[in-house]
Amino acid sequence: MPRQQQPARPARRRSYDQYCAAARALDSVGDRWTLLIVRELLAGPRRYTDLHADLPGVSTDVLASRLRDMEQGGLAVRRRLPPPAAAAVYELTEHGRGLLPVLTALARWGAPALAERRPTDAVRAHWFALPLLRALDGLAHEGVVEVRLEEGEFHIRTGDRAAGGQAYGYGPAGQPDACLALTTEVALAIGRGDRTLAEAVRDGDAQVLGDGPLADGIRAGRPQRA
Repeated sequence: MPRQQQPARPARRRSYDQYCAAARALDSVGDRWTLLIVRELLAGPRRYTDLHADLPGVSTDVLASRLRDMEQGGLAVRRRLPPPAAAAVYELTEHGRGLLPVLTALARWGAPALAERRPTDAVRAHWFALPLLRALDGLAHEGVVEVRLEEGEFHIRTGDRAAGGQAYGYGPAGQPDACLALTTEVALAIGRGDRTLAEAVRDGDAQVLGDGPLADGIRAGRPQRA
């Protein structure tokens, strides 16, 4: 009688095997592409095909593998949208959304390296959300700011994000509380800390559209959090 094959055990993920908080964190997100997948999912649920389109250079095998690891690690879940969409999407868990400050700090640290765009560099409008989050985070009023760049639009939620858990989103907002139009160069300068958003608005390099308190707060240049 042929012996039954045992089901294959899932491969154990690599670990630094160090009793250190930083090492444990890197056990979960230290693989290549993982944090960039988190960056994409911080904008909300996404289909696999959309993730692949906005992560130029990642192979389908690697993307699928990283998503599986993120599910096993409690960073993301896969669910099916109700009709008429009826599509499977990935979204961050609360544990995964906790990586927002990490990504924001990493973007700030890496901003000086964006002094010149290389010919091989891909670009997406929503990638500039992270550098601008801190510039808008000190505003007293909550709401949605639609950001318009040459590459396209995205929107940022200011104030308390705990309820929805979404820091920014793809494309234009349905009914934004304010609109902010600026160039990529200005956005990068703000992200690097070379100038503040208030200075860009004052100098005419960033335009603020809207009549509500959020738009007025951006124009007034409310101080940023430390």
